[in-house]
Amino acid sequence: MNCEVTFMPAGITVKVRPGTTLLDAARRAHVPIRTRCGGKAACFMCKVTVEPGSRLLPMGEQERNKLAAGADSCERLSCQARVQGNAVVNVPLDPLRAAVLKKLAQAREDDSLW
Repeated sequence: MNCEVTFMPAGITVKVRPGTTLLDAARRAHVPIRTRCGGKAACFMCKVTVEPGSRLLPMGEQERNKLAAGADSCERLSCQARVQGNAVVNVPLDPLRAAVLKKLAQAREDDSLW
């Protein structure tokens, strides 16, 4: 049985087998998730937010230890979180892209004042 994982804000859905990590599912869907450690839970760059109702396997000890305070929230490390059923995942914007979008929004707001 395949599981559907939808990555937001892109709205891209991919079908994967149960047990696939969110990072591998994102790569298969061509959704960029930043990582520096190659998926070894060492860099925290692949942190995503999972929508309530998403079906993932429970956090393993390594992921729980790494997330510490956020272990009870909807934040997960995409390199460690494994799909158990359908899931919706919010991927944060790349920091550079987020900064550019913020500047563009500010410029539009400044232009609208005139």
